[in-house]
Amino acid sequence: MGYLSLKWRIAAAYAVLLIVVLAGMSGVIVWRLQSILFDEARSRVDTTMADIAQRVEAANPFALGEFAPETFDQLFSSANLVMWESPNTFIQVDNVAGYPIARTPNLGATNIPPNTAIAPGKDSAFRTISLNGRPFLVEDRLFHSGNAAAIVHVAEPLDALYRTFEQGRQAIILILLGGAVAVVVLSFVVASQAIEPITTLSQAMREVGSERLDVRLVTHRRDEIGELTASFNDLLSRLEEAFARERQFISDASHELKTPLTSINANAQLLMRWGDRDEAVRHESLETIARESAALADMVNGMLTLAKADRGDDVPKEPLSLAMVAAEAVRGASQRATEKGLALEFERPERSPLVEGSEHLLRQLIGNLIDNAIKFTPGGSVSVRVGGNGGNAWVEVADTGPGIPDAELGAVFERFYRSDRSHSRNVPGTGLGLAIVRSIARVHGGSVSAERAPEGGALFRVELPAIDESLTEPS
Repeated sequence: MGYLSLKWRIAAAYAVLLIVVLAGMSGVIVWRLQSILFDEARSRVDTTMADIAQRVEAANPFALGEFAPETFDQLFSSANLVMWESPNTFIQVDNVAGYPIARTPNLGATNIPPNTAIAPGKDSAFRTISLNGRPFLVEDRLFHSGNAAAIVHVAEPLDALYRTFEQGRQAIILILLGGAVAVVVLSFVVASQAIEPITTLSQAMREVGSERLDVRLVTHRRDEIGELTASFNDLLSRLEEAFARERQFISDASHELKTPLTSINANAQLLMRWGDRDEAVRHESLETIARESAALADMVNGMLTLAKADRGDDVPKEPLSLAMVAAEAVRGASQRATEKGLALEFERPERSPLVEGSEHLLRQLIGNLIDNAIKFTPGGSVSVRVGGNGGNAWVEVADTGPGIPDAELGAVFERFYRSDRSHSRNVPGTGLGLAIVRSIARVHGGSVSAERAPEGGALFRVELPAIDESLTEPS
């Protein structure tokens, strides 16, 4: 079977449905019209038969349906049947043997055949017969009195009624054909109008590429198509933002990787030329290669951590004491703080809030904040605080360093971002530490913010959802 577009399938389904409904309604109308007209014909015949029965009954006041002999004499007279004769009313009287004994003149020599279904116990019946090629509706009725009996046939021709039936059917067929044509045209128009915005959306989607993510659809519809268009525009915005971040990440990573790779390559060449001749050159070159290789390893590990944190759903989580995790991170950074002459303080809460998360990632989050504070604090102290309020748990890392300029507070969590205070190569780092902090916080359903501390320096605050405010444990 050949492929049919959605527009044609909708149009065909809509047209078939309406045509079936129209055909069904037309059939019901024709059937009902025929029933009404046929019932009217039966009513006319039955009215004539009832009038005959009433006249016969009036001649015998003793019992309904029992007649004196003179009543049958009158009933058998063709002259008396003329009072019920009309162009559409034909009457014939038979004896019980089925032989005609009287008829209206309009029957001429035509005999109405007897009805074998008429017998004592079933003295009335309707039937349709054909006389001289014309259809008739006939009511047969048995009248009896003592040993005398007679069968009366009242007939009405149905040819005019059948012609009305045929004309009605022809009119219904013409109306049905016209309606079918109109339905097909209307279905195609409605389907075209319904599919047109989808076609426009499809064409716009084909025009979208990695270099044309700025394409947007303009629509004023407020229906499902409008919602689909708005969703498509939102998707494009997210894709454009993601591609921009990816290009920026590649650019920044290339820039950050270029310097250590260049240094490693240059020192390797020095080793090849002078390593065997000059012990100092060999020692210095090897130290440089080791240092830059370690920096590259740190950068790659940072990128892997970011990728793992961005996935989120791959991170196993368990209930943890936030104070215990912070204490471990403080112990791990204490030596670095001591080597730089800084006081590393940890304000342990009376009761530690519980969070659901990865111990390794949360310890890395707090450790990165402490390392960042140690790097950019030339003297003084770094303090770590843990607490909870409402349904949230929080951890703060503050230092007494120069702080962060207000204009850079929103950018310090970008990957490879370096503020004015960190341009110097004397400050080690990959530029990924705070970006990792933000990603880990997001994976755990939390957030991180930076601001200037009231006592001077920088203040970083991470908020995480607590498991339950009542579920705390001593620190």
